[in-house]
Amino acid sequence: MSLTLYDTATRALAKVSSTKDLTTIYCCGPTVYRDAHVGNLRTFLLSDLVRRTLELSGIKVKLIQNITDVGHMSEDLESEDKMLAQAKSEKTDPFAVARKYEARFHADLHNLNIRPADAYPRASESIDLMQTMIQELIEKGFAYVGDDKTVYFSAESFPGYGAISGNRLDALKPGHRYEYTEDGAKRFHADWALWKNAGERREMIWNSPWGAGFPGWHIECSAMSLDLLGGHINLHIGGIDLRFPHHENERAQSNAITGNESVDLWLHGEHLLFEGRKMSKSSGNVVLLTDVINRGFDPLAIRLCFLENRYRSQMDLTWAAIEAADATIKRWRKKIAIWGINEIDSSTEFLKIIENDLDTPRALQFLRNVEKDESHANRSGVFLFADQILGLDLARREEVKPLNQLQEALLAKREIARNEKRWEESDDLRQQLEATGLEIKDSSSGQTWDWL
Repeated sequence: MSLTLYDTATRALAKVSSTKDLTTIYCCGPTVYRDAHVGNLRTFLLSDLVRRTLELSGIKVKLIQNITDVGHMSEDLESEDKMLAQAKSEKTDPFAVARKYEARFHADLHNLNIRPADAYPRASESIDLMQTMIQELIEKGFAYVGDDKTVYFSAESFPGYGAISGNRLDALKPGHRYEYTEDGAKRFHADWALWKNAGERREMIWNSPWGAGFPGWHIECSAMSLDLLGGHINLHIGGIDLRFPHHENERAQSNAITGNESVDLWLHGEHLLFEGRKMSKSSGNVVLLTDVINRGFDPLAIRLCFLENRYRSQMDLTWAAIEAADATIKRWRKKIAIWGINEIDSSTEFLKIIENDLDTPRALQFLRNVEKDESHANRSGVFLFADQILGLDLARREEVKPLNQLQEALLAKREIARNEKRWEESDDLRQQLEATGLEIKDSSSGQTWDWL
């Protein structure tokens, strides 16, 4: 078995590679000036699914996920960047803001049952790495210092630019909001900043050979990924919004350093809508994982909702879907308890479905078919095998409200009626039980109940 995924660069399925029996993965992490909403979390679930699938197949994985805490979040700087603006709003230090939302990010990952990465390097603690890379890019002729004392990458110096996004340099027009604003200091309008001169800025700045300033958006990922993953990345993961300019520029920087393709496969997760609209603060429809929890839903209901859709398909999330997913998880946990937790059944059929570009909707349908198959000898074993990838914590015992004496008596009486094939009496007892708040289901193995 081997995992194949859709490579954005080649527009085709490709097998996930390994280097010396190890698959190295880099996943672009959050900018920690606010809470991550559930749309952001969908991308981080993608890296978890990939890792779980590879490890279940016996492949060793090293996963790195960065934390952007250096203030900016995009090249098109506004009058004040997001981190500093949030610090002013909360009347605190910008690094205090970063640590606060970084901690909340890790709490969200835990609640979604996303396994921790092997390292979470912070941009603020990797400044030396970035400066070393920038100096090497200058020496190799890929970067230059502008008249404004900002260091720029020369886009025209990299012939392969545009392979990920399809954007050609000659088609990129000046004035697009994809790049750091400057006053004519760049040699070419599509060049981007590697190190930005501090100017009037007094917070979140560092000394450098080119003067006080702060790193550009893209250089942090190039520096940290190459350093922590041995100079080559088997799989690079991020949201589709990062395809351009972030990953396009990152690829140019990294390849300019290594002299070859630094990443084997570029994997992107699609956008998430909420109730038909793009999730945004201005639309008032931003949903956090804590919002889901506060409504009384298991946070893993969000995970199941994501699994119901292919990672590279745009998804429309709704509260109704979250409620349905919550009910499904609870039902599966109760059934596994009823079936009995047996030995895990290593289902090659399930794994084959998953390894075909993470086809989670088909994998879930496979489980639903197993659920209905009363002749299956080890349904719980199949579910628990699948859960090693799905991560829905299906072995967890749900707290069940105890039956009262009347309900216990009616259930016992009805079981006798069914065994003696007194169907009219059985139906009457069903109605009495449902009036007490129970839902009754019959099968060849007997009657089962649940609370309505």
